[in-house]
Order: sequence, then C-alpha cells, then structure tokens
Amino acid sequence: MRAMNYRGPRRVRVEEKPIPTILHPRDAIVRVTRSCICGSDLHLYHGMVPDTRVGMTFGHEFCGVVEEVGPGVENLQRGDHVLVPFNIACGQCHFCKQGLFGNCHESNPGATAVGAIFGYSHTAGGYDGGQAEYVRVPYADFGPTKIPDWMDPDDAVLLTDVVPTGYQAAEMGGIQKGDTVVVFGAGPVGLLAARCAWLFGAGRVIVIDHVEYRLDFARTYCPAEVYDFREIGDPVVFLKKATGGLGADVCIDAVGGDASGNGWHTVFGKKLKLEAGNAVPLHWCINSVKKGGVVSIVGVYGPTGNMIPIGNVVNKGITIRANQASVKRLLPRLIDHVQAGRIDPKAIITHRVPLEDVAEAYHLFSAKRDGCIKPVLLPNAA
Repeated sequence: MRAMNYRGPRRVRVEEKPIPTILHPRDAIVRVTRSCICGSDLHLYHGMVPDTRVGMTFGHEFCGVVEEVGPGVENLQRGDHVLVPFNIACGQCHFCKQGLFGNCHESNPGATAVGAIFGYSHTAGGYDGGQAEYVRVPYADFGPTKIPDWMDPDDAVLLTDVVPTGYQAAEMGGIQKGDTVVVFGAGPVGLLAARCAWLFGAGRVIVIDHVEYRLDFARTYCPAEVYDFREIGDPVVFLKKATGGLGADVCIDAVGGDASGNGWHTVFGKKLKLEAGNAVPLHWCINSVKKGGVVSIVGVYGPTGNMIPIGNVVNKGITIRANQASVKRLLPRLIDHVQAGRIDPKAIITHRVPLEDVAEAYHLFSAKRDGCIKPVLLPNAA
C-alpha cells in the first residue's frame, strides 16, 4: 500500500509499506477514504514531540471502509463506512469506564499520562496512523462508529478529532450564560472551540491569532471578535481593558507548543527545547482570565516541563482543565449538532490533496500558504 513515511523533521514522503494485518481478535483493517493533516501533526513534523521515529506513518484523523475484522469484533462487518476516533481506547479499563478515553490504560501501558493515539509517536503508543491506504484499528469492537447514511464523509472525518477537541475545549471551560470566552489560536481546533462556545451560552467570543486569513475566517465562521496579537500591544493588557479590567471568564489555549508571539519562549521551547514548546499562549491564558476564572487547555505540549506562572494560578484562584478529547463520549451529541446544522465541520476544509502529494500538503499547511485552514488527504484506494 501507499503510506506517508516520516523521514525526520520537515521531511515526509509517500512510500510502499505492507498492508497491515489482523494482530488481535479485536482488530479491524480499514481502507481509508479520507484522512486529515492536523495541527498536532505539525508538532511531529517540526520535531517537537519526543520519540517520533523515522518510518512512522502519521494521521489520527481518518475514516474509511472496513475490509476485515478479527473474530472478537461482532458489531462491524466488511463494507461498513466508519469514522475512527483518534483515541485508541479499550473501553474496559479503569479510565475508559470513567469516559476518559484519551487516557486509556491498556492501549498505551508504557505511559503514565496519555492513552494511545494513531500515528502520534511512540510516546502515544507507536501505532501507525491513517495517512495511508489502509490502517489497523485496535479495539475495533469499541472505537469505530458507523457513519450515518445522511452524513457527508467530509463531516465524518472531522468528527474523529477536530470537532470533539474544539467542543471539549468549550465544555471544560464550564461556560455560563453570558460569559466572555477568549480563544488563543485560529487554527481548526480554535475555530471549533470558538464556534462551540456559543452552544454553551457564551455572550462574547474573542479569537486571538496573528495570521490574517485565519482571523478573517474566524470572524465569519465562529463568528467572533478577532484580533492580531501583533497589533494590540500586550494581549493581556488589551484583554483586561476589553473586559472592564476584570479579565475573561474563560480562556482557551488551542495552540500548544508550536506557538509564536514571544522570542524568549521560542528560543527556549522551540529551538533549544529546554521547555516543552513555546508556552506563551498558556501565559496569556493565565494572565488574561479573571480571578476565579477557568483556563481550558487542548493545545499539545511535550511531556517535559514548562515555565508557567503557577503563582498567578494560585493567587487568582484559577481552575485549569485539560485533556485529550474523549471522542467516543462526545460523538452522540456532536452527530446531533451536525444533523441540526448547529456545527458545520466541512466548512473548514480548504484543500483536498491526493495522498501522493502529502509532502506538499504538509508544507502548505505548515507554512500557512494559499489560505490553508484544513487539508484533507485522499488515498488512491479511496
């Protein structure tokens, strides 16, 4: 089969790899019909995530057709079109029973924090991902969800990660009716977090970024007030003034360690890697939120330490909530939102690219060229 192959930071290409096979009774083999490049994939692409090994296939956002199932899978059959959550979750462990599917204890037993994720380095289990023609799906009797007949596959593939992650970012904020919500980052997750904030009753939504076309998109898609942090001076001071001196009720970090906006953090976090990426959006969240407010973190940071103002967290009485989205828990309500038209996932797709051109797609997305918001890869086997 043809599959994306990681060759080192900023080097990816498509090569021949063996078609995966059933290794466990609960496995399925899925022929990929659509996969996405996620902003989180760019952390891998840029060399920001430890133990990302040469030869790995990325891709944790994909949907496809079931080609084969193991003897332990009774709820799927050949020909079913399924969306596959980015979490690899067993559905039976201590954490899965609590609905914490992003923290499954069985799929990634070598880790003390995150569960397994498709195509996301050996810190997340070392499983190959869906930027390929075929993928092995463990725990297929639990994770994959059949795509409703009425649903556009372009919507379905975005329900594997970006929509649930944006929705959970808003959910973790504990948004109350009339709250002011600030989202740092106008990438796909930030856009969905801002849009979903309205579903929880937000009275005002603000998006901060520095890429003009992404801010323009956020202005209409979310819809939200948008500001370029390069033009407003100190974002913390600006947001305090914009909220009557109190600060926002909820701040969402939808960026993570690949952020821009502070030279010191860029050098220490992205160049020297002395902290787990550029943590400036987390600083801005902590310092912009009101006393007693909530900071919600869905941006990806590495597993090493970050220099953050923990004293401000304590002295302001801030609640911090963070996790990988538990996709399976959220899917029923998200499918309802899509069917009702309250969320329009496919509207963020700007580029559809053949899998063979994956290197160009990564460059396009990473360099923020051609108005790229969300690229979808189409394998030949689709």
